[in-house]
Amino acid sequence: MSGPLQGVRVIELAAIGPAPFCAMLFADMGAEILRVAMPRESTFPAPEDSDPLWRGRSRLSLDLKQGTARAALLRALTRADILIEGFRPGVLERLGLSPEVCLTSNPRLVIGRMTGFGQSGPLAQAPGHDPNYLALSGALHGIGYPGQPPCPPLNLVADFGGGALYLAVGVLAALLHARESGRGQVVDAAMLDGAASLMGMIYTLRNHGQWSDERGSNLLDGGCPFGSSYETADGRYVVVCALEPRFYAALLQGLGLEAGSLPAQYDRSGWPTLRQRFAEVFKTKTRAEWTRLLEGTDACVTPVLSMGEAPEHPHNRARGVFLGDKPVPGPAPRFSATPSAHAPMRGPPAEELLAHWGLEPDEIEALTRNV
Repeated sequence: MSGPLQGVRVIELAAIGPAPFCAMLFADMGAEILRVAMPRESTFPAPEDSDPLWRGRSRLSLDLKQGTARAALLRALTRADILIEGFRPGVLERLGLSPEVCLTSNPRLVIGRMTGFGQSGPLAQAPGHDPNYLALSGALHGIGYPGQPPCPPLNLVADFGGGALYLAVGVLAALLHARESGRGQVVDAAMLDGAASLMGMIYTLRNHGQWSDERGSNLLDGGCPFGSSYETADGRYVVVCALEPRFYAALLQGLGLEAGSLPAQYDRSGWPTLRQRFAEVFKTKTRAEWTRLLEGTDACVTPVLSMGEAPEHPHNRARGVFLGDKPVPGPAPRFSATPSAHAPMRGPPAEELLAHWGLEPDEIEALTRNV
């Protein structure tokens, strides 16, 4: 593997959601990853051999409830740079693999702990999923239309944005520190913390009286008519985000509307009139016609594509945003000197990886026999 993380060694304790997504990113960037799973672990949501989320790992089955298996894992950790785990708080400790134990085994180790509510606090032990963490961050309340319930934005914001990406940033920052100082540490990455952090700009706007708690009434939540989606003549949709005055002027020109016949752009009392007029005009042409007319112009209008359509868009095809006959997103971000690439669906056999890491044959045998 190539990539900026070439030579970085990661042990991932099997979990679902943001922890494996973080490991996938590391694999695409060239890291060597040993995924350790409990025996007879069920897979979700798809079998590992067909789910790109699990690509790039060497795999090992270990019953960490057994002392010999834990001892063998600690020997492997002496050769690792990073440990990633996604258990509830306290599980690692009950297994006898607390951060203190792991750091005693390898003082330079970076331990990334991924949870929903964090390692501390009244809800630390509570189960949850993406919308639960969004709800407590204030983000979920602001997503949706007036008079309608809040709408979860898939599981992109807490699971993968506030979870996996913050875990990745935290672990890599701690790795830089460990390489400079020789001291590892624990990274407490919580989906709630990350989702709240992503809301930083919105909280700032609210603190300055520029954001209302009324859903669907603000500049960036679909509340303004020049930052919203509109149905086209064929029942499909385009999205508009012409926030700046010059982009708004280009939008009006593209729609064939005169500014003098409409309320001023930022006169909120006139927004219902603007929305109605925009909706009437967008209904006069199909999505394809509006795309040919406005896509790529200063009007900031793009077609709303389905998952079946997105891989076929000319820009996505030209950039290789999606890859494969059954399209999946390509690796991101892109590096000029150390390009990343999709890791293979399977890494080398665990025995080969551990030998490459420098474990002795008896240590490798101890690990692979503890199923």
